[in-house]
Amino acid sequence: MLSPSDPLPLRPRRVIVAGTSGSGKSTFTRRLAAASGIPYQEIDALRHGPGWTPRPSFMEEVAAFTSRAEWATEWLYADARDLLASRAQLLVWLDYPRPLVMFRVLRRTVRRQVRREVLWNGNVEPPLRTAFTDADHIVRWAWRTHSTWSSLVEGAAARHPQLTIVRLRSPREAETWLSGAFAQAVR
Repeated sequence: MLSPSDPLPLRPRRVIVAGTSGSGKSTFTRRLAAASGIPYQEIDALRHGPGWTPRPSFMEEVAAFTSRAEWATEWLYADARDLLASRAQLLVWLDYPRPLVMFRVLRRTVRRQVRREVLWNGNVEPPLRTAFTDADHIVRWAWRTHSTWSSLVEGAAARHPQLTIVRLRSPREAETWLSGAFAQAVR
């Protein structure tokens, strides 16, 4: 596993970004894609149909975009993770502290509620108050799954030896890596 200052052994063309909900995976992946010219595919847009139901074509669409020479996306959804990891060259793990992630997911949830942001296929996040009644509310989900990422990343490393893995433990490390090792690799 590489640190933010370690040089990348290759020019990454297929990238997945892992991390807890609220860690900033989508924002980070968009920035990475823009900096390198790699096409970005938001995986949530493929996954969620109306009413937050999984779209039947999800896995076919994941298979289609990951068969391309270049792409960057978030490493989400148990049914897609293995396919994504098998086709990726680089996994970037945003392993941020739980307090930071919880602050971010709460802020994002409130912002989306206040602005009434429409997400994928007409979906909106449920009110923050439903975190008390819905075990899968995004805030509770982020709390519950935060500690699972270590084993997920370790499992991917064991099953997919072609993956170069970079672990970033803070937004500062992410900035250092994007402007340093990553920028050098994609020149």
